[in-house]
Amino acid sequence: MNQDLEIEQLGSTALPPVAPAVTAELVAALSPRLRKRLDAGVAKLAERPVVRDGDTVRIAVDDSTDVELHAPGGAVTSTEAIRCGCLLAPDCLHRAAAASAAPIAEPDVEGGAEAEAEGNAEPDVEPGAEPSPEPGAERPTDPNANAEPAAEPGTAADSGAARTSSSEEPADGTEAGPGPERATPEQCAAARAVHAAATAVLEAGTDGSGAVLQAELLRAAHTARLAGLPRAAATAVSVVAALRAARSADPAHRLADLVTVLRDALSAAHRIPHAVGPELTELRGTVRQPYRPDGSLRLYGLFSEPVLTASGYAGAVTWTADAAGRLYQVSDVAPGGAGRAVGAADRAVRVGDTALTHRELSRAGLAVSGATVSPTGRLGAGAGVRAVRASGADWRAEPLDRLWSVPVADQVCSALSGGHDLLFLEVTLTGTVREAAGDSLLADCGGVPLRLTAAHDHPALPHRDNLRLLAAARGSRLRVVARLVPAPHPRAQLLAAEHPTVSGTRVDAGLDRLLRADLPTSPTPVAAAPTPDEAPVHLLRRRVHQAASGGRIVLSFPGNTAADVRRLGRHGLATAGDLVDELHAAAAERSRDVFGRLLPADTGRFARAWLAAARYTDEVDRALCAAAWGA
Repeated sequence: MNQDLEIEQLGSTALPPVAPAVTAELVAALSPRLRKRLDAGVAKLAERPVVRDGDTVRIAVDDSTDVELHAPGGAVTSTEAIRCGCLLAPDCLHRAAAASAAPIAEPDVEGGAEAEAEGNAEPDVEPGAEPSPEPGAERPTDPNANAEPAAEPGTAADSGAARTSSSEEPADGTEAGPGPERATPEQCAAARAVHAAATAVLEAGTDGSGAVLQAELLRAAHTARLAGLPRAAATAVSVVAALRAARSADPAHRLADLVTVLRDALSAAHRIPHAVGPELTELRGTVRQPYRPDGSLRLYGLFSEPVLTASGYAGAVTWTADAAGRLYQVSDVAPGGAGRAVGAADRAVRVGDTALTHRELSRAGLAVSGATVSPTGRLGAGAGVRAVRASGADWRAEPLDRLWSVPVADQVCSALSGGHDLLFLEVTLTGTVREAAGDSLLADCGGVPLRLTAAHDHPALPHRDNLRLLAAARGSRLRVVARLVPAPHPRAQLLAAEHPTVSGTRVDAGLDRLLRADLPTSPTPVAAAPTPDEAPVHLLRRRVHQAASGGRIVLSFPGNTAADVRRLGRHGLATAGDLVDELHAAAAERSRDVFGRLLPADTGRFARAWLAAARYTDEVDRALCAAAWGA
């Protein structure tokens, strides 16, 4: 038997990634009858064993029929690479079901061209998130600045008039110069396709967005990529990944993540046909960001964190800093599941010839010559890069100590303005608070009541267990590294912390497991800082989440919103009250024809109302977040 042969239960990580266009084409080839059975077919395949033999994966549909996926380059890139032995092949249900069950293969959005040329082209995935488009420009913090979906971040209120005047003929009759660049007809058509597919997902909700709707969104993503819209394509693929995570009851799924990517997909698709100049450039995005030479670097390890995404990528990222406090990342992310996320920390880093693992680098240092760095701070692993192990530094010693000397308000302001979202905080643990998503760790951060949450909820990762144990160390004063979460109250995801009892020792919250023996024998009593009253923006956010989960119909039932509107108005959120009314009105409105029969709902109006509400809650959260931190 082939030594590479592996047998395992089918799962998204057991199958090779499949290109979006392949899945869309196979689903489109199905007859209407087979399309209705596609979701059941995907569920049935999930119960079948998988045999992996080198680059070929076989799924035993039954005793006499197999589906084969050929991925010689690591991913399935053509419909011919998926074969089935049943009588209905090639237009059978099994091929489309296998493609729909597999992870989504997607080109890098922020990876380096250098990495691809040298076999190191894993996606540049932000830890704890899906592969996403380039960071946007600084967003306004006025809660009402983006109440309408047309107000994309980075655009001025009078930009429409400026664009119109720039392309009109001058009044003195002189010949006008070339106007600002606009989207091509192909890009406008691709944006409309993404908008239509995302609107259909919003109409159906998570439960109704099965493999057929997902395939339509993947087809729209492929069209957008071909039209030169990698950002729109990436967000559309991220929506599909989030839908699959929700429908498979993935423990890492968060409804807020689905809302975010769906909002971004609709927002970009809505604006592209109307955007010009710099706004259009931002909305288009770039497929890759180049790695640039950065000479010699002396880096000090900060911490490592696991990466596990709903789209089937896993690994680890180690964060380092130089003597000036600039942050750099060394990543190892590739197709895989929780096992790879847990094991990646003990794999050697791919920079130069060093034998350091990610776990070791997070405590040690690195001397790099011929370094290449992406705009996001990711270190390249090109053939000309040399690296050797060097001594590390304690968090309370130079040069890392300076990261904690930056005022917290300045750190939050930088994160909300498009900088990195890491916060270096000194906190006193005060207890826990029970929330819908699980218990959060309460801490006092210089008089600011902070909630520290788990960065990932997958049971294979120790985030949640470590939070629970740290809650028993009340009174401990620790330095921590956390990722900012824009919310009406100070909130962040705990990534790393000082050990509560062993001085000079760090704990990576997603990789190291604390034990009860690590906790203080007698916690210090401490009074929690009072939590200020919060603006009731959750009254609008709840409806945004309900629509994304259950579809338009959940907001179409009769109900009285007057009390919520009055409450929002009392807190100065009159626009939020108007959006609540419009969201319910758009969901419930159904016209009738001349014979009194109900016509289809106006899904376009509902999508616009939902997008306005989603954008508004996002900007309110950012504004309230800045105010809560004193930024």
